[in-house]
Amino acid sequence: MKSKISKTAVVLLSGGLDSATVLYFAQALGFKCQALIFDYGQRHKQEVACAVKIAKASGCAYRILKIDFPWKGSALLDKKIKVPKEIAPGVPATYVPARNIIFLSFALSLAEVIKAQAIFIGAHAQDYSGYPDCRPEFFKAFVKMAKVGIAAKHRIQILTPLLNKNKSQIISLGRELGVSFNLTWSCYRSGKQPCGKCDSCYYRAKGFKEAGLIDPLVKR
Repeated sequence: MKSKISKTAVVLLSGGLDSATVLYFAQALGFKCQALIFDYGQRHKQEVACAVKIAKASGCAYRILKIDFPWKGSALLDKKIKVPKEIAPGVPATYVPARNIIFLSFALSLAEVIKAQAIFIGAHAQDYSGYPDCRPEFFKAFVKMAKVGIAAKHRIQILTPLLNKNKSQIISLGRELGVSFNLTWSCYRSGKQPCGKCDSCYYRAKGFKEAGLIDPLVKR
């Protein structure tokens, strides 16, 4: 007989395989999850539809929050800025300024209202070290801020279970948890098929290869 679920969590769900894996991971830990999906004007807008499909497939409640970055500042927001075809050192053009700070702040507000015990985010540092808001020190700092910045008397954990995993390890974990990778979207470009050239596609392909699995989105 299953025990009654008493833990609640907010899960940031983007539609990518990392966030999908985190959602299934949180559920496996016994959390009743509410997925928070952001429609923020991203050029790869189909990831929103994918996030909804993932939430439904997992039996998770979800809400879509539409926000705007009118100042752009990223290749994901401004079509005049090209998505790089090659991986380059430094902060990628696909970095959205302060995105994780903004997303986590919304998640923290929701968690406080629904009295959730945790927030899960699928960030990981190994492959995306060029993103300043995916580093361990960022999350440590955000946790400290959250402790003094809200009125909730109950503790809200901010959990990053994938932070020190590489892409192949995440894919292997997702497979164990039963994630439907065919529902996920990783490409930074919009289109019916992944471009196979952007850095997100590169790391996804590399991860599936190292995990010994076939990406269901890639036509053979």
